[in-house]
Amino acid sequence: MIKAVIFDMFETLVTLFVGRTYFSENIAEDVGVDIEQFRKEWHTIEKDRSIGKYTIEEGVELVLRRLGIYSKEKLELVVTNRHNCLSDTFSAIPPESVQLLKELKSRGIKIGLITNTFSDERDLIRQSELFPYFDVALISYEQGICKPEPVMYKKMIEQLGVAPEECLYVGDGGSRELYGARDAGMDALQCTWFHELAFEPHVPCPILDDFDHAEHQLDVLNFIK
Repeated sequence: MIKAVIFDMFETLVTLFVGRTYFSENIAEDVGVDIEQFRKEWHTIEKDRSIGKYTIEEGVELVLRRLGIYSKEKLELVVTNRHNCLSDTFSAIPPESVQLLKELKSRGIKIGLITNTFSDERDLIRQSELFPYFDVALISYEQGICKPEPVMYKKMIEQLGVAPEECLYVGDGGSRELYGARDAGMDALQCTWFHELAFEPHVPCPILDDFDHAEHQLDVLNFIK
């Protein structure tokens, strides 16, 4: 019997592919540097940004300095543009995502969040209308670890006070999160409702034949048994 549903955040409850988008190629254009040069340095510190070693401001500054193009104006431009685009994401939370969380609450199902995020994303998650629905929220920037490390799933299970087999994990599949959930003993479900919005090279995860799929948010309810 499922007693808890654990969600990913991006491309699961919200999507980065609405409103203004701001990815590595956009940052590179804003600061006037070759896209591939920027991507190489930016992705080199991606994990460190995800586990709280650098704030987004510190990470951007470090990359700009490594590229020899740092200025306060460029730093502020990137940070501001990221914030504006993330604000678009959290201003466009699908009503179906909220409806799903409300329905789970009404059924007495516990709700968890496991998400790999940077500092600015963490801030907006905590400020969002979704956050009060989570009984436990494990955010990589705060935890110092990322999915799919087993300890993330173990901590969630322990803090929710349920058995692994009583958990359903729902995510788009990025960062091998579904495999991590399954290895932890949870049921795992790939959500595909945002899949068609993504574009290369930023598609978080292809459709995985290894897992059941949910095409709409409320389809998740069909997997709670």
